[in-house]
Amino acid sequence: MSTERLLHRLLTASAERAPEAPAVRFQDETVSYGELDLRSNGLAAVLADEGVRSGDPVVLHLPKSPDAIAGLLGIMKMGACCVPVDAGTPAPRLRAVLDQCRARVAIASAETRDTLASQPLERVVDASEGGEISEPPAVEVSEDDLAYILFTSGSTGVPKGVELSHLNVRTFVDWAVATFALGHEDRLSSLAPLNFDLSIFDVFGALAAGASITIVPERLSMFPPRLAELIAGERLTVWYSVPSVLTLLATHGRLERHDFGALRLVLFAGEVFPTKYLRELMRAVPDPRYVNLYGPTETNVCTYYEVEEPPEGDAPIPIGKPCEGLRVVALDGQGRPVKEPGVEGVLHVGGPGVTPGYHRRPEETEAAFVQDPAGGGRLYCTGDWVTIDADGNYLFLGRRDHMIKSGGHRIELGEVEAALHAHPGIREAVAVAVPDELLGNRIRAVVVPVDAEALDEQDVRRHCAGRLPRYMVPAEVELRDELPRTSTQKVDRARLALESVATGGAGG
Repeated sequence: MSTERLLHRLLTASAERAPEAPAVRFQDETVSYGELDLRSNGLAAVLADEGVRSGDPVVLHLPKSPDAIAGLLGIMKMGACCVPVDAGTPAPRLRAVLDQCRARVAIASAETRDTLASQPLERVVDASEGGEISEPPAVEVSEDDLAYILFTSGSTGVPKGVELSHLNVRTFVDWAVATFALGHEDRLSSLAPLNFDLSIFDVFGALAAGASITIVPERLSMFPPRLAELIAGERLTVWYSVPSVLTLLATHGRLERHDFGALRLVLFAGEVFPTKYLRELMRAVPDPRYVNLYGPTETNVCTYYEVEEPPEGDAPIPIGKPCEGLRVVALDGQGRPVKEPGVEGVLHVGGPGVTPGYHRRPEETEAAFVQDPAGGGRLYCTGDWVTIDADGNYLFLGRRDHMIKSGGHRIELGEVEAALHAHPGIREAVAVAVPDELLGNRIRAVVVPVDAEALDEQDVRRHCAGRLPRYMVPAEVELRDELPRTSTQKVDRARLALESVATGGAGG
């Protein structure tokens, strides 16, 4: 049984090397590597006492904090699988997650445990339980065992869980540490919530290097001057976020007021970065390396592109070339590899960084993979259309389905529509994406009410807010008497999308 590439071993090794070194900083609290190791051991022991066994899913229901990171590592030290859930997740969506993963135990805090009272759980462990213990429970864990189940938006209206093994995650983390030369002197930003795959880099990249992470309060991302102050004040050396946060920094961060001399690396992923805003940011803060990282949750990062000079005009920033150790290929409509600029294909990824599949969804897992035409295994179909440029870099062209990115979050418009259709006052509804320079896309709902006098836009938004995460609630709602139809009487989504683009999303 292989145990060499386990995620929690990264903490153990760094704690043995430098137990007093800072591991996590959050507001006025600093937790050392030694403390984090002992606290995660204590939570692992509590889980063992509660009957959690190797391979069991355990829900982590906490806002990002030192306690949450200790909980994440405690789950893995127990040989269990972490299911991180945003603390603000509406009860129906949380129930859908629990129904799928069948977790019996959750880790929460005094502030979040009440929201779990109505959920089908046997025990809710407080993150403060367990104390500090010198040794974790003695359990066998393999690098092929699941470390995470990350639930993303599902096209049927039910979120689906992406399985990630220790090996999947370590493949990415080991590549990132080597590629970006992370060391113990680095100070990484930690902005993405733990249920978002961007958080894997800051948590485990830092643990692998013996570096520290500074947890950025989520609300701070909407206040760019304060965010700029934090980056400079904390002397952060590595920043990683979705481009929309960096766009706000470039346009409203008052960057000229600060010294960013410590910042050596700016990484961005999760959505398209408008070239004009990247150009503005690089002018204001010229010294760091800027790198575009690409990849869905199922592969984490699979391609990357270092931006030495932004493209001219509004030309898109390439998503780059494959990360070492992964097989990345674009296949055209006949399943042939794309080898020439201008030829389009759907990007496919294979190798040890790719998910085993979707949790308890064998049919969807099978549908998501194809056999590698070059032989030697299977490839995950990302659903993203790409081409290549003259230098062999992949260029992102768009999605082939109804999935979009907004603020870095992957959203199935079908899940938004399922929430809309659950409203008793709505007869028909369609969710469409409206391009947005800051967010990548915002969501517009076009709704046909049962009774136009009994339904208004705010009622629809309130209904959605009770069933969906905040980032999935439509920014705009338009009430119509009927939806446009194609010649086959299907809803004319293409027309609605074009109307939304032409009007900027304004109702008419």
